Amino acid sequence: MKIKFKHQSFQREAAKAVCDVFVGQPFKEVSYMVDPGVQKADEIKYKDMYMGFKNNPIIRSISEDKILSNIQKIQRDNQIKPSPSLEGKYNLTVEMETGVGKTYTYIKTIFELNKRYGWCKFIIIVPSVAIREGIHKSFKMTEEHFAEDYGKKVQFFIYNSKNLTDIETFASDNKIRVMIINAQAFNATGKDARRIDMELDDFKSRRPIDVIAATNPIVIIDEPQRVEGKKTKESLKKFKAMFTLRYSATHRGDSIYNMIYRLDAMEAYNKKLVKKIAVKGISVSGTTATDGYLYLEGFNISKDKYPTANIGFDYKGAKGVRQIVRQRSKGDNLYDKSNGLEEYKDGYLITEIDALSETVTFENGITLHLKEVVGTVNDEQIRRIQIRSTIEAHIEKERELFNMGIKVLSLFFIDEVEKYRIYSPAVGNGVYADIFEEEYIDVVEQYSKTLFEDDEYFNFLKNSVASKAHDGYFSKDKKGN
Repeated sequence: MKIKFKHQSFQREAAKAVCDVFVGQPFKEVSYMVDPGVQKADEIKYKDMYMGFKNNPIIRSISEDKILSNIQKIQRDNQIKPSPSLEGKYNLTVEMETGVGKTYTYIKTIFELNKRYGWCKFIIIVPSVAIREGIHKSFKMTEEHFAEDYGKKVQFFIYNSKNLTDIETFASDNKIRVMIINAQAFNATGKDARRIDMELDDFKSRRPIDVIAATNPIVIIDEPQRVEGKKTKESLKKFKAMFTLRYSATHRGDSIYNMIYRLDAMEAYNKKLVKKIAVKGISVSGTTATDGYLYLEGFNISKDKYPTANIGFDYKGAKGVRQIVRQRSKGDNLYDKSNGLEEYKDGYLITEIDALSETVTFENGITLHLKEVVGTVNDEQIRRIQIRSTIEAHIEKERELFNMGIKVLSLFFIDEVEKYRIYSPAVGNGVYADIFEEEYIDVVEQYSKTLFEDDEYFNFLKNSVASKAHDGYFSKDKKGN
């Protein structure tokens, strides 16, 4: 399936803002002699093989005052407070909300800078291997799309100290060349110095960083707030960038230089570029219960029956006490329904279920509100409730879209990988994955009771396997896990 990309006005505006900073710069391709390094005797006479192309430097007639004036005009046009001075010299900041196509925008900007000024050497610096791989994939996915717009393609590669011919090629021709590199590959010093800073025998006794810097590259930093520590800021100087572009949704205050374009969360939402997020809150309050807990998940309403409520409570089974959610009616006593747990002995008989006010009242006076947890509750129980709530919302949406052939994807953002997946001594479930499978089985069982057996979705749901209904994505660690 070929993905079709839509041209968005804000992407065009962001690219134009960058290009307009250098109004007055001529279009020019500049050739130069690439450092040949230590040559073999039979190579010296072939000087042409060491000719390369670099970005044409900003011409002298475009002074720093002129650059600042251009920036201030762009800022006023984009309703951004003008910079009082040229902060960080030629460093430009673009703020774009997550999910609107930040990577697409700076790829487009690369093409526009090449089209207007002939600049063709670019370095993209990223904070992690996972982001690096994602950007590399974005270049692949948009290759044909941009070729249709500009009549040419970007030649891109991931920096690898063992593939030094990529650097040679980066410097050698006038095609648009992009090197993608993660910060860890160049910001070590001293005994930990990376190969990029070393004079390498297999690179004709040259340092890769010197060959790269000689191209007068334009540096693009993706997520600078995650990259620019004190050490990395110093290491970045080794690239001798003509200018630097910084792209992020959450710039840190000390890394904002000359903001020239901003598409924040509110504007992205108003432009219908991102969806509104509905947050399901869970409130926790105290009660006279000493050990157990109560949770009001939702209500079941029908025309000819009294409403019932889905209530979470402790249950004493053959393997010990566990948390369950069950449909309960007025007159039910949780002491009986919990299989005789002492914590529900004093007045936990349901006296009122009011779906209009979204409350359930017990004989002892406790009133439980929708999505409220009362009683002694720990962090794991809260996570269990959140996971179950997501599973329910997922199944409701899946049921709605099932006959349209649309797959539903629901995401969990977790605090630690180990809580989802354990790698040692063997690969297995973490606590969150176990909770997911337990709750998924229970939700499917309860939800299936509301469906007719001849419903296609009923058969789909009944045949679903909890262990195959979820999986996680994590970047590799240093051990290759």
